[in-house]
Amino acid sequence: MTPDNDNRRWRAGLLGLALSTAALAAHADTGGAAAATPPSPAQVAGQTQDQSQPRTNSTADKRIALSNNYAGNAWRQQMLAAWQTQTAPAVKTGVVAAADAFTIGENQPTDQAAQIQNLILQGYDAIVIDAASTTALNGAVQEACDAGVVVVSFDGIVTAPCAWKIVNDFHEWGREQVDYMAKRFPDGANLLEVRGLPGTFVDDDLHQGIVDELEHYPKLHIVSSVEGDWAQDVTQQAVAGVLPSLPHIDGVLNQGGEAYGVAQAFRASQREMPVIIFSNAQDELAWWAEQHRKNGYQSIAISNAPGIAVVAFWVAQRILAGEDVPKHLTVPLYHIRQDELSEVLAHTPKGSVADQIFTRADVERLIQQARATQASAPEPSPAKAQDPAKTPSAAEETQP
Repeated sequence: MTPDNDNRRWRAGLLGLALSTAALAAHADTGGAAAATPPSPAQVAGQTQDQSQPRTNSTADKRIALSNNYAGNAWRQQMLAAWQTQTAPAVKTGVVAAADAFTIGENQPTDQAAQIQNLILQGYDAIVIDAASTTALNGAVQEACDAGVVVVSFDGIVTAPCAWKIVNDFHEWGREQVDYMAKRFPDGANLLEVRGLPGTFVDDDLHQGIVDELEHYPKLHIVSSVEGDWAQDVTQQAVAGVLPSLPHIDGVLNQGGEAYGVAQAFRASQREMPVIIFSNAQDELAWWAEQHRKNGYQSIAISNAPGIAVVAFWVAQRILAGEDVPKHLTVPLYHIRQDELSEVLAHTPKGSVADQIFTRADVERLIQQARATQASAPEPSPAKAQDPAKTPSAAEETQP
């Protein structure tokens, strides 16, 4: 059940007496977002109608906040734009009272923890989090839960048991990249891996998927790994720095948002262009389409749709409405195959990323699927009941 507002705010006030002045620093996200992929008129009409018909307790007086740790690439800009575009009708039609977005200036867990504490003090009923660390925010998240605030994490999740977790299967993402390279290079290949933001759940899990799947393909070899931070400029510089010392590269594995930077580094080095796994970034898709027209270049795009933030919003709203929502929901990965490229690119604004629009009805289906999976799963023995997501990686154990 959702705690009473007055009781929750009273407890939040007590919490505020113990917080330092630094915990009050938070910055609202206003503008600067890349152009969002607009929903179709039918989607907008259907979503608005759906939003006006809450099915359980009213959430018209509830306020939901987004706490975002990073906005330095097109994916994050589109995620923020999708949040604004898709939550604004819910506010306008009175489904919720507010759906405000906040982004910290740097990807620092301490800054985001202070931001979360500030949002507690401001009286938000739910906080949706794209986290800077899977473990370093757990203290602030627990404070929120203790104050009666619903916490829903997505993309970069937290491991605090009280928080809901909305995730893509990043481990599967890593596996699929390796499987694709194995089909393209059955006789073996040298691979370059471009990793994302260090210490995050996304980077750790996707990398582990690559490592685990490589065990099935002994002829595939990662000859180097660089840190791209999910940003093209960082990736281009990092790849350019290692290329002179590397042998021939057949393929490049990455985490989304880096492929165009990889291509630019290889072009500048005058090396043969490798097979690069793409994401949903428009500039990557445009480059891929151009190369396909010129020389038949083929690949695949695997990514997580920025619209997953909207899934987290609707999950938070359903919890506030009193609905019993499973603690873990998995959102399918977003694939773009060669024969789909032209159509997707035609609907993706320049400088943005291709997105998948999730409606309230879509989220209800995900919740139903999670319930069905939960009901059919065998009861774990006490010795095996620990949630793997609660076991931090080595990188997370050293996260400040």
